[in-house]
Amino acid sequence: MYPREKHRNKVIRMDPDCAICHAPATHACDCEAKGLEAAVQQAEIRMMQTVYTEIRTWVRGHAQDYILEYFRLLTERRKAAHNQHMEHLTATAYHYYHAPPHPSEIQQAQATLKRGIDEDWQSSVQRYPEVLEYFFGLIELQLPGEDDPAVKDPPLSAMNGAARKGGNRRNSIIAPDSVHERNRISRRTPPPPALERRTPAPPSMHITNPMAPAPRSTRRQGYRPPTAPPQSFYNY
Repeated sequence: MYPREKHRNKVIRMDPDCAICHAPATHACDCEAKGLEAAVQQAEIRMMQTVYTEIRTWVRGHAQDYILEYFRLLTERRKAAHNQHMEHLTATAYHYYHAPPHPSEIQQAQATLKRGIDEDWQSSVQRYPEVLEYFFGLIELQLPGEDDPAVKDPPLSAMNGAARKGGNRRNSIIAPDSVHERNRISRRTPPPPALERRTPAPPSMHITNPMAPAPRSTRRQGYRPPTAPPQSFYNY
């Protein structure tokens, strides 16, 4: 009795061609990787630009308010010291000379106050990088959990890849009244004004899908019959 041969099911591996340049998978081209990177950048600009603008405005406003308040505290201390110095000059002048302080002494004291205020403002402005980093660090962006229904079953059509209308859009977490809650201090450093462009803006570019396949060549070459040899070839 002959042994029965066992037929093993052969697994046929058939990797798809490149979705962009149509090259075989064995070529290992990077078209899809580059297209995905471009698609991520385009989606980030479309979906996150408003969030970035909101965060930047919030951080800028709080940083300016902190710097102005810090400068106000420094100038109040310096003005208080200046007033004490002026009182000491006046008391000394009346005690020894029975007259107000000499104008040169008053002018010198005022110049010292002006230099001190300039130094206070310079030291306050130089703290902007530290203050900006602090307020940027307060921003919290929450990523949804892996078990979130919006992640496990996104409301996307499997036929055309288009998002359904009315989908939930997550916003950045920022205090709702943080931008307009501080009106008692006038900002010394206003936002830069909108300048008119001397060079006109370039025309709006049409955003194409970077993952779209490259167009195939549709030109077909017709059949051309061979050219007949000259008559001398037949030796007539």
